[in-house]
Amino acid sequence: MADPKGFLTVRDRELPPRRPVPVRIQDWREVYEDTDRTVLRRQAGRCMDCGIPFCHSGCPLGNLVPEWNDLAWRGDWREAIERLHATNNFPEFTGRLCPAPCETACVLGINQPPVTIKQVEVTVIEEAFERGWVEPKPPERLSGKTVAVVGSGPAGLAAAQQLTRAGHTVAVYERADRVGGLLRYGIPEFKMEKNVLDRRLAQMEAEGTRFRPGVDVGGQLTGQALRERYDAVVLAVGATAWRDLPVPGRELTGIMQAMEFLPPANRVAVGETVEGQVTAHDKDVVIIGGGDTGADCLGTSLRHGARSVTQLEIMPRPTEERPTGQPWPTYPMTYKVTSAHEEGGERVYAVSTQRFVGDEDGAVGGLELVEVELVDGRFQPVEGSVRTIPAQLVLLAMGFVGPEKGALVEQLDVALDPRGNISRDDAYMSSVPGVFVAGDAGRGQSLIVWAIAEGRSCAASVDRWLTGSSVLPAPIPPTARPLTV
Repeated sequence: MADPKGFLTVRDRELPPRRPVPVRIQDWREVYEDTDRTVLRRQAGRCMDCGIPFCHSGCPLGNLVPEWNDLAWRGDWREAIERLHATNNFPEFTGRLCPAPCETACVLGINQPPVTIKQVEVTVIEEAFERGWVEPKPPERLSGKTVAVVGSGPAGLAAAQQLTRAGHTVAVYERADRVGGLLRYGIPEFKMEKNVLDRRLAQMEAEGTRFRPGVDVGGQLTGQALRERYDAVVLAVGATAWRDLPVPGRELTGIMQAMEFLPPANRVAVGETVEGQVTAHDKDVVIIGGGDTGADCLGTSLRHGARSVTQLEIMPRPTEERPTGQPWPTYPMTYKVTSAHEEGGERVYAVSTQRFVGDEDGAVGGLELVEVELVDGRFQPVEGSVRTIPAQLVLLAMGFVGPEKGALVEQLDVALDPRGNISRDDAYMSSVPGVFVAGDAGRGQSLIVWAIAEGRSCAASVDRWLTGSSVLPAPIPPTARPLTV
């Protein structure tokens, strides 16, 4: 184990400092300063190497957390990255973007602040990149089988890397002009700079994965043509059908989905030019939705120079302590302050938008809100609580309802489940033989760790279907759930 007395002698949880708010909102760089390796190793030493490491069950990837915590504490970074890569293709993504359900399942967290697992993870992979240990691993021989992966988000990339290493010829199709899916255009630079993505894509290309950006599968390349060209197809198209807010005034200009606002902003942040980009500069911005996407809109709006930013959430404000109905090791719904919330803006809870108020030019000028309370499981308006707040830009960040039901789904004739996701069996195969489904397209909007876990598991099923057996890690059934959900 790590330091046998570490959890007794080091009781405080230490994370690297964030850059000062007045400094970081002037640029798009990541908010955290460099990690002090001495502090990091001391924190890794708090790991108790529990008899039953619940952090394993908290993580859909089954990361070997106690093992690489111990190795990081000892300073054995080379072996630490080997153990980390054994279960996770992209720890540099999860170490920055995952909400860390492993930490809420940490046994130490029962009566102390949990181990800084996520920070140890990202430090291990950064050490590996700095020392040149993240090298291409091309297959020793090719199978002669071909696989098309549609979608280049974390699920698609994980499936593609696993299948390439198994010896198959893999092509990843992406309708955007650059590979990465939401990792590239949905995640702001201040959460993950895109050179982090690009260096991993370079490794995958060196291993033999072929990337085909700018291809609309279902449009210029039909689903039928894809099936004829490849021995297997993996659909990793995500859950990109967004939830709308059909209230009076929705047709006013200045009201847009978060994923209409963030991708252009992310392009401009890396030096691209976007014609007609909508920015938050000198506007009263209202974000409807209190999740991570809403926080991304908040941080982006502040960097644009918004006059004010208000984030609305229909649910009551969560408690700061773990609710009694969500005991350890489950993932608790607690009040969280992200780096974006630290930078400014106002958060308003337990309110519902009744209508959008427009001006004489047909543009949004405000929102009419009403406070709500839960009565018998339903939201009821609080009498006398209606008010109007100013807004020249409204961003809808209310989540996603599943994959887009477009031409590709129709052309492949795959069945949908009752929730509108693409149906699949325990081997990740859809209703059409040879067509597999991984990530949010099959499970609905979820976490990046689930996307990578499903991509890895789906790859094992594809490999077994193509060759009769597989050396890839055994698949996790899509119906599996960790203890933290």
